[in-house]
Amino acid sequence: MKELKLIAFDLDGTLLDSVPDLAVAADQAVQALGFASVSEELVRDYVGNGADILIGRALSQSLTINPELSPELLAQGRVLFDDFYEKSGHKLSHLYPAVKETLAELQQAGFTLALVTNKPSKFVPDVLAKHDIAKYFSDVLGGDAFPERKPNPVALNWLMEKHGCTPSEMLMVGDSKNDILAAKNAGCHSFGLTYGYNHGEAISVSEPDFVADNIAELLEVIAVSA
Repeated sequence: MKELKLIAFDLDGTLLDSVPDLAVAADQAVQALGFASVSEELVRDYVGNGADILIGRALSQSLTINPELSPELLAQGRVLFDDFYEKSGHKLSHLYPAVKETLAELQQAGFTLALVTNKPSKFVPDVLAKHDIAKYFSDVLGGDAFPERKPNPVALNWLMEKHGCTPSEMLMVGDSKNDILAAKNAGCHSFGLTYGYNHGEAISVSEPDFVADNIAELLEVIAVSA
C-alpha cells in the first residue's frame, strides 16, 4: 500500500445505494411480462452481476435463473427494465455516508481515481452527474466497456496499463465478491465494504485485504500504510 497510486471504485453498493430505483424498474418490468411482483428486499440480493442477470433473477424470483425462461423473454425483460430505469430519474438513489468527502480528499492527495462498475454504461453518466461525483474520476468503465465484467480483471488490467501502474500500486474498493475477486485476479489490493450488495454473504468471506463499515476508513488505511 505504500506505493499506492491508483484507486478503482465499484458504484452500486459501494458509493451509491441504487437499489430503490433498480427495484422499482425491475418490478415494473416483471409485472409488464405477467410475472409476480418483486420486492426491494429481494432485489438487494439480486444486484451486482449486471442488468441481464438482475432481470433474470427477478423473473425467476431466485438467485439462480430459471433455465426454462427463454432467451427471448429475458431479452424482452431487459429492454423493459432499461426503459423503466432510464425513466426513473434515479430519484430514490443516494450516496452512502462520507462518499463525496472521501473521494475529494483522495483526489486532493494526488491519487488517480477510477470507476469500474457492472452497471450498463449508458446509465452511469446521469447517475454520476445527479450525485455530483463525476469530477472525481479519471476513467469511468461500465459493465459493457469490455467483453467480460468483474470478477474478470480486464478493466483493472486496462487501467493499470493506461496509467503505467503495477498491481502493487492499485487498490480496488467494492462491496461484493465480484469486486474482491477482480482485484485478486488482477493481483492488486482490495478494500471490502460491509454495507453493500453481496447476495447475503459477508464480504469478509471473500478475504479482501481490508474490511470496513464506512468508506471514510479508506483514508485511515492509506495513511496508516503510507
